[in-house]
Amino acid sequence: MPVFEPVIGLEIHSQLKTATKMFCSCPITPGAEPNTHICEVCTGQPGALPRLNARAVELAVRAGLALGAQVSEISVFARKNYFYPDLPNGFQNSQLDPPICRGGGLDLPDYGRHIRLNRIHLEDDAGKCLHDEQRGQTLVDLNRAGAPLIEIVTEPDFRSAGEVMDFLKKLHAILVQLEVTAGRLEEGEFRCDVNVSLRPRGAEALGRRSEIKNLNSFRHVGQAIEYEIVRQGGLLERGEKIEQETRLFDPARQETRTLRGKEEAHDYRYFPQPDLPPVLVPPALLARIKAEMPPLPEAVMAELLSLGLTAEQATLLLERRGALEYFKAALTFLDDPKRLATLMVELLLPAAQKENIPPLDCACGPEVLAALARLLAEEALGRRAAYDLFPELFARGGDPEALARDRGVFQISETGALEALARELIAAHPEEARRYREGQDKLLSFFVGRLMRQSRGAANPKLAGEILARLLKT
Repeated sequence: MPVFEPVIGLEIHSQLKTATKMFCSCPITPGAEPNTHICEVCTGQPGALPRLNARAVELAVRAGLALGAQVSEISVFARKNYFYPDLPNGFQNSQLDPPICRGGGLDLPDYGRHIRLNRIHLEDDAGKCLHDEQRGQTLVDLNRAGAPLIEIVTEPDFRSAGEVMDFLKKLHAILVQLEVTAGRLEEGEFRCDVNVSLRPRGAEALGRRSEIKNLNSFRHVGQAIEYEIVRQGGLLERGEKIEQETRLFDPARQETRTLRGKEEAHDYRYFPQPDLPPVLVPPALLARIKAEMPPLPEAVMAELLSLGLTAEQATLLLERRGALEYFKAALTFLDDPKRLATLMVELLLPAAQKENIPPLDCACGPEVLAALARLLAEEALGRRAAYDLFPELFARGGDPEALARDRGVFQISETGALEALARELIAAHPEEARRYREGQDKLLSFFVGRLMRQSRGAANPKLAGEILARLLKT
């Protein structure tokens, strides 16, 4: 039996971070009541004419530049014809030839592979079908209809699910960092279709492929690919034919199932969109977009590491949506990046994720976290006390200093008070004190720990250790 290798390509749809839709002035409003942000254009009313969103063009160009693509000075829209209840025009406004960007790619150093891009093109999104199984009906919400998208099409350069997930995470980080997209996977703002085929290892010809539609979770992408590789491999080993089809992934069963036969480009009957003029990106506009480009994630990572953050901290700030903006805001209140990053990674980000709140929407704003960090830096608060105060600060915000005063947890740094606690502790543990004086230096941590518990975490641990070491020698 031949040994098969998977061949995988992606079509990634990313919603652009614009205030309004692609061809009208309706706002982009995830989570709004159904059909409350629609107009004649995005609902396909007769005689309504589209007008291109200039910001969407700029963001598509920004994505192309970041990915090393060639930006087309002239590109055009076409009508991509298909019929579905959430597509009110009966066609999608999309780009076929030429698209706004061609080529480009991303390196995957962990796999020693370069993934080539075929194209990036602009298009508008469809609405959303809401299925009510209890009532046996499907309702259509057109709030998303007309939302601006870029579709990023790769060459079939992937050979494993791991490569695909690594690529998608890297691409997502780039597009979010460049503010091309908000990238909220749960809102469908970054989703992909995966094309999977198998061929005998070493062969050049591509096998018959299956397309898995609308995956908006990195984990589900990996699971769907793994399942499809096994499914197709089983068919080939049994000498059965693989149908070229479109499939859906069922997360509950972790399997794919048939949706419909796979369409080709000619099935969509593309023809030029007569209501939209060519998209122009003249050299002056291209130069301005290049000049306004935010730094890429690699540059931001290098900057964070230069501030003393660990690689793990820097990665979390980059990957967690809104974390980097919160961190930068906190730095304006306190120039202590390492301490702020530690508090964010250990306290704020886990709490915000648990409550599903963007960091900047927390009651514990950047100024509150910076104030808590300052109390730690000044040794007015011990670590235990600060961490004990955080849940209330996260829930209500407020002034950490006032809260610490109300709770009576300010750190004891007064020498006389600490000496009294230390003498009492040494007197209560004469055997341990004797062994310390005989050379068992590790017992100092025993005394420091007991003193910290006795003071309910309020003692200054460094000063307490110095006092204990001095008194134990006398």
